[in-house]
Amino acid sequence: MIRVNGLKSCDTCKKALKWLAAEGIAYTYRDVRADGIPLGEIKAWGAKVGFEKLVNKASTTWRGLSEDEKAVAVGPGAAQLLVDHPTLLKRPVFELEGDVLIGFKPETQSALKAL
Repeated sequence: MIRVNGLKSCDTCKKALKWLAAEGIAYTYRDVRADGIPLGEIKAWGAKVGFEKLVNKASTTWRGLSEDEKAVAVGPGAAQLLVDHPTLLKRPVFELEGDVLIGFKPETQSALKAL
């Protein structure tokens, strides 16, 4: 089963959940703001996809960070930053069969359909 990590208010997450339902793909959902994300999971995601892919540098939250906070967003330091500011997470994050996919682009959709 796929676990989708995102925000209830995120339009891309809403689109992804609607698409998964239409495709008949079973999933569970976690709202990262309401439920939080364990540090160990973020570290595992970063090890698989690279921490730079996890941080949404186009977000309002990113623009509100201090320069010191932005400096630790490179590499493993990003994990604690994402725990402290879950809205910084580039989303949705799909966890499936030991793999992690970020975002909802056509290549992500193809990978999800291939399951």
